[in-house]
Amino acid sequence: MLVIKWSALGDVVIASALMEDVARAFPSAEIDLNTQPNCAGLFAHDPRFSEVWAIDVRSKTRRWANSLAWIKKVRQGRYDLVIDLQASDHSRLLLALLWLTGGAPRVRIGNRGGFPYTHQPAIRKSGAHALPMMQSVLESIGIPARTTRPVLHPPPERLAAVDALRSRHGLGDGDYVVLLPGSNASGKLKRWGAARFAELARLLHAEGVAKIVVIGGPDEVDECEEIARAGDYVLNLNGQLQLFDIAPLCSGASAIVGNDTGTAHFASAAGRPLLVICGPTDPRRVKPIGAGTVAVQAVLPCINCYAKTCRNPDFHACMKTITPAWIAARMPELDAGELAAGRDWPEGLRSF
Repeated sequence: MLVIKWSALGDVVIASALMEDVARAFPSAEIDLNTQPNCAGLFAHDPRFSEVWAIDVRSKTRRWANSLAWIKKVRQGRYDLVIDLQASDHSRLLLALLWLTGGAPRVRIGNRGGFPYTHQPAIRKSGAHALPMMQSVLESIGIPARTTRPVLHPPPERLAAVDALRSRHGLGDGDYVVLLPGSNASGKLKRWGAARFAELARLLHAEGVAKIVVIGGPDEVDECEEIARAGDYVLNLNGQLQLFDIAPLCSGASAIVGNDTGTAHFASAAGRPLLVICGPTDPRRVKPIGAGTVAVQAVLPCINCYAKTCRNPDFHACMKTITPAWIAARMPELDAGELAAGRDWPEGLRSF
């Protein structure tokens, strides 16, 4: 059996929940995973897969050569079932070429439906959240889709490293809140802002949270440093963690607050209460999965613009409307699992 999931990174993390459903449905099967080179490391220690292989079929310089190599690899695998979790037509085209030239798996299912797939998912809606679309793919061949959060398998040495880090900094279970202030460099409008995160850190510490842990990458160095200046109760771990470390570290947090960022998808694997702040991106499409995850968004005409430059005369109004005081006031509800999605508040905010 072959599972196909290439990108984006957040969607691959979401898809790990579906991979768990597949592994449970076929406990004795040999399951291979085809992903992209930048994602292959996430599954290097994953016991669910016999082989994880990656061929960069999107390479600008070797696209056709790599596509032919991909077709040859799948043909050699002699798979009887392929589960294509991509939402684009690229993998569909490659599977169609494989069918036309012989050697396509007998059963072929995918998000897009139609040729060359043999089974059609019930949900084929452009712009829908990735999870229900992928769940519909599995359910089209009778696989129950029950896993509600990402399932990743970090290397044992990373688990030990996170345990040592928590011990070194006195991060006991439930004693700290994790903040995720970043986003990729090209999506800075998705950021709530370092000043707001710093104010939230001050408010939470004043209410009894012992430590505020800030996680970020190379694009968020300045933001993390600004938040850390709020006080010595802020632990800035920017640049000190690997992606695999995020979920184990967050597993001991009382709650997590972050932007719409790939880091939040890794954090959702911890199964802890997670609040995601959305503005220019649609929470119905981008929210990390998990029963304890809630996304909040201002009620404004310009939300979900997906723009790189804010055109609202009230610059960044979608983020300014969501105040640190408002989030701090609702942290007890979030921590208790009582901050339910679907609510509308009089402050002009809504949740998903």
